[in-house]
Amino acid sequence: MSPAHVSDEDVFRGHEGGKLSVSATRPLTQARDLSIAYTPGVAKVSRAIADEPALASRYTWADRLVAVVSDGTAVLGLGDIGAKASLPVMEGKSVLFKTFAGLDSIPLVLDTTDVDEIVETLVRLRPSFGAVNLEDVSAPRCFELEARLIEALDCPVMHDDQHGTAIVVLAALRGANLVLERAVRDQRIVISGAGSAGVACAKILRAAGAGDVTVLDSRGIIHSGREHLNPVKEELAEITNRQGLRGGLAEALQGADVFVGLSSSTVDGELLSRMAPDPVVFALSNPDPEVHPDVAARYATVVATGRSDFPNQINNVLAFPGVFRGALDAGATAITDEMKLAAADAIASVAADSLAADRIVPSPLDPRVAPEVAAAVAKAAESGGVATVPAS
Repeated sequence: MSPAHVSDEDVFRGHEGGKLSVSATRPLTQARDLSIAYTPGVAKVSRAIADEPALASRYTWADRLVAVVSDGTAVLGLGDIGAKASLPVMEGKSVLFKTFAGLDSIPLVLDTTDVDEIVETLVRLRPSFGAVNLEDVSAPRCFELEARLIEALDCPVMHDDQHGTAIVVLAALRGANLVLERAVRDQRIVISGAGSAGVACAKILRAAGAGDVTVLDSRGIIHSGREHLNPVKEELAEITNRQGLRGGLAEALQGADVFVGLSSSTVDGELLSRMAPDPVVFALSNPDPEVHPDVAARYATVVATGRSDFPNQINNVLAFPGVFRGALDAGATAITDEMKLAAADAIASVAADSLAADRIVPSPLDPRVAPEVAAAVAKAAESGGVATVPAS
């Protein structure tokens, strides 16, 4: 079903004054309330935390607060628009955290693209939050930034453009394979795009047991021995393209079972005719898919996009609220690969009771998704040894 028409006036009115506010969890209606919430009562709590820092998790919001962090260099389909212009997007992310997972979060847009400066800033701010959701940071810096923050911070860190996308793509492929009665271990998957999402999707699909994954960038198929590969693509070349293919998309799609579009390129629909019978096509570029869904449907049995006005929307909101909720519920010190795989399985399980070619994932508005994902992620955190809070 297509969404209701939204005018420009509606959009700007919906953002006026921002989309967030801070609300009190305790009423302040009399002098006694004030003396408890602020001076002199608050001093007792501050002294207790000074003596025993672990008490901060009980008596402040920090351990349940997600910092939504961006430098504004790769925002939606807008590109490098800078920190200030990215803030409405980060506010929106915080609204999603609250709506779908009941988590408070705070947008932090940083007026620097220097990885060292971003890491130092977040290390200094660490007492104020319990997890970091990196958002809209351009590749390849996003890979270094995430790795550096994971090493520097003792809390969950995840770049959603990478791993949120990867989790939902895997969940969608699990749904498609149930419809088609196929197994990922038998499939050859082609990923167009070697940016943040493409790299993460390749890795999670390999971790999930995909038979073979071929990744293309703007210069064609990534393969071992190709000149001028950056370190991220060199690593990718080692774990993908088992058949040793060379060339471009036409060569990659020959006999492929699954196509995942994660670039801004346009794909000639006729190229999809080269794929194996009854293929799966995920054309996920937004707002313009690599190939229009109506065209893709001429060749593919299952088609998905990133848009809400076509069936099978691959939307990160299916993943990140529950992932962070589960990580924080478990007191996790990191978000592991096992936790991401568990999240994908949980999303797929919600859709399992009503699967069809045009419903391989749940609706982003399905209220079951975030709780199921959170529970699965918390359990994986405990079994993986990164939880500090026992499962309830």
